[in-house]
Amino acid sequence: MPAMTTAAHAHTAVNIGAAARRSGITVKMIRYYESIGLIAPADRTAGNYRTYDQRDINRLEFIKRARGLGFSLEEIRQLLALWDDGSRASAEVKALVTSHIAALDARIAALKSMRRTLAHLAERCDGDERPDCPIIDDLAGLDGLAGIEGPAGASE
Repeated sequence: MPAMTTAAHAHTAVNIGAAARRSGITVKMIRYYESIGLIAPADRTAGNYRTYDQRDINRLEFIKRARGLGFSLEEIRQLLALWDDGSRASAEVKALVTSHIAALDARIAALKSMRRTLAHLAERCDGDERPDCPIIDDLAGLDGLAGIEGPAGASE
């Protein structure tokens, strides 16, 4: 069980609601991050309420910024460990970020491919009152275009 707050800590500590407001993370997510060990268990008051100091809030803000950049929880765990390690090599941080950039590039390429496919299908659909629809036919695998990734060689 986490240690009770000390008198010195109580002057700078805030409750979970204030920590949520300051960090921009919901109370529910703060509890979740604590439950998965992304943040340390909160100190508790004599009444068993969670309390957070500025260091905790800084850590929550770090998590929020990292989530905003698309890092996974596991990547954030690694980044936090590197942040905590005063003797870390910046090469480790850069390697993690470079890997994340490569994953983002792959996702961007996949999204562009999906967009090309959907744009091609939308061009083929008259969008009128008739029930015939090449989009539905493709999704159902009925029009011979199932599995296409768009007009890769075609000019747009």
